[in-house]
Amino acid sequence: MPSQDRLLILWQHVSDHLRQNVGPDAFSRWFSSTRLLNASDSGVTIAVPDSIHHLWIEENYLSALRQALTLVLGEAPPVTLTVDDQPPRDTTTPRDSSSTLRDDRNLAEDPAPSRQDPEPDLPAVAGLTADRTFDSFVVGASNQFAHAAAHAVAASPGRAYNPLFFYGGSGLGKTHLMQAIGWHIASRRPKARVVYITSEEFTNLFIQALQTNSIVRFRKRFRQADVLLIDDIHFLAGKERSQEEFFHTFNALLDGHKQIVLSSDRPPGEIKDLETRLVTRFEWGHTAELTPPDEETRVAILRKKAESLSVDVPPDIISWLAGRIRSNVRRLHGAFIRIASWISLNGPLSISQAEDLLRDLLRQEAENGISIDKIQKLAAKEFDIRLADMVSRKRTAAIAFARQAAMHLTREMTGLSYHEIGEAFGGRDHGTVMHACRTVEKRMKADENVRLRITALETGLRRNL
Repeated sequence: MPSQDRLLILWQHVSDHLRQNVGPDAFSRWFSSTRLLNASDSGVTIAVPDSIHHLWIEENYLSALRQALTLVLGEAPPVTLTVDDQPPRDTTTPRDSSSTLRDDRNLAEDPAPSRQDPEPDLPAVAGLTADRTFDSFVVGASNQFAHAAAHAVAASPGRAYNPLFFYGGSGLGKTHLMQAIGWHIASRRPKARVVYITSEEFTNLFIQALQTNSIVRFRKRFRQADVLLIDDIHFLAGKERSQEEFFHTFNALLDGHKQIVLSSDRPPGEIKDLETRLVTRFEWGHTAELTPPDEETRVAILRKKAESLSVDVPPDIISWLAGRIRSNVRRLHGAFIRIASWISLNGPLSISQAEDLLRDLLRQEAENGISIDKIQKLAAKEFDIRLADMVSRKRTAAIAFARQAAMHLTREMTGLSYHEIGEAFGGRDHGTVMHACRTVEKRMKADENVRLRITALETGLRRNL
């Protein structure tokens, strides 16, 4: 059977599972005009008609798509979405017998169609998302330092900042910078082996290798990489065997002068249940923090996204959205994609319509609306000190611990940097805030009354949102 017909039948099976998962309406709107371009061991390439479909599927249905592919193929290959305005072929071809599906699962055994690059000027690298490049990254005060470090590593992998460790809250651009490094290196060094993976996937593959007696193959996959990009490294916390395996992988790569880039939601020293020897190695190179973007940067992000999608979003809608979604870039992107999709499908919308469209996201944003002022006021009341003492230089035991507790809660509940927290507490330095957070954590472990008191404070803050 011609390979194109086999791809067509494979996509029929995937579509059946996908339709059941996302519902017929969503499938009709977002998947009826998609088609399968390529399927092999190295990954699956799916054509979508335009950039709106590309972003909406990537943001909302990528996990459902991977699940459907897993049910049909028996594994979850890397998925690449590519914009291709050619109409999909007729999908009403009669199905073959069950043996056809069995053949489809082994498409890699036949000569595969030539793999299309995500973009003409980018190499096809499994695991990397095509639009996460340096060109598409908006630089602002919140990420300028991390962006500069990423560029330095991309220009001289294995020499500048090794390992490079990004940390910060969810949706602030850590993954984007990591993948931008991968694309930059791969586009200039086609023979470089660039591996991007999350630590959860690393752990799952390690467990699978143990179960199938394929640990040698597993080790070669990672230890022969020229660039290893591992996201969410904090997932390794508490997993002793996976930490042991990654420790030796890390050493092998570093000894070979290969580049390692890691990311986490917090700095290495604050990842609980992570072995000390890993913490010290993560701190060998360079750490860079990403914090929530300011309003000017958020506006710039939205304008760039509108330009990339070729969607005309009114300036008042962009300004309104930048003022309402402050916590992270991922949520800002998700909100904007909804608005862009509405405009693309239905025409202009008003701010009141945008509020209805984004009601759930705006509610989530409000739930994150915990400010330093609220924390300081509630902590001062709980510990019976004056609010002014939160920023004063007084060091009596009662005042000092109340201030430390407020710093700890600010770090846990807002995701602000140590520097920003220190400035809000009377211009204290980075080290003072780190010491405060560690002191409170130690006292919470050692004293049940302290733990209950801090927990009650956190509960009270969430109730007062």
